[in-house]
Amino acid sequence: RTIVLVRGFPAAAFGTNCWVVAAATGEECVVIDPGIGVEAQLDEILRVDRLKPVAVLLTHGHLDHTFSVTPVCGARGIPAWIHPGDRDLLADPMKGLSPESRTMFGGKLEWTEPDDIALLDPNSPLELAGLRFGVDFTPGHTPGSVVFRTPGSGTEGEPAPPVMFSGDVLFAGSIGRTDLPGGSWEQMQQSLARVVLTAPDATVVYCGHGPNTTIGHERAGNPYLQDLAAQPPRRGL
Repeated sequence: RTIVLVRGFPAAAFGTNCWVVAAATGEECVVIDPGIGVEAQLDEILRVDRLKPVAVLLTHGHLDHTFSVTPVCGARGIPAWIHPGDRDLLADPMKGLSPESRTMFGGKLEWTEPDDIALLDPNSPLELAGLRFGVDFTPGHTPGSVVFRTPGSGTEGEPAPPVMFSGDVLFAGSIGRTDLPGGSWEQMQQSLARVVLTAPDATVVYCGHGPNTTIGHERAGNPYLQDLAAQPPRRGL
């Protein structure tokens, strides 16, 4: 099955995009990156489209993408999926914050991790809500950053462009920062070369912050990708 329904909205803080992905209205869905203050708007989308969440997918463990994961999962008895490299950030999300961000939270945070945490395996696509999600390991922003890929929606006889949920790996005109704890500029460069630059130009990218874009648009105009494409290929992570 292919996606025909993607709903998204920015969280109350940091402009983090929360995504709801389903095959159709009235069916099961997954929630990607439930950030700060998303619960009321998420509930409204689920109500209007008559959707039933079966899992939360996390592109990485930063607090602006995970803040509401425990109430969203707990209210519905569903698992939160995260890469093992960021599993510790669900136990202590303050570890991934900059000193300035820690100050915003007063140096400590009342936090409870989800009851049901499942670990992503990039070698094993997820079959959820009647959809198939590929998982690409893309460290650099965090040690356990991933992007999720799935076939896109299309009308009969028309090819459907693939879809990528890029988290904080790729933005319209930019990329994720690498100066936070666990970040790595070299790993980010390698992830972009291995996962982003090899994706088809038609791929629709739903970013962790900011507007949607396509791989073709970013390949042509994103200075970080242009600089990278001009370099000789490098092997390994």
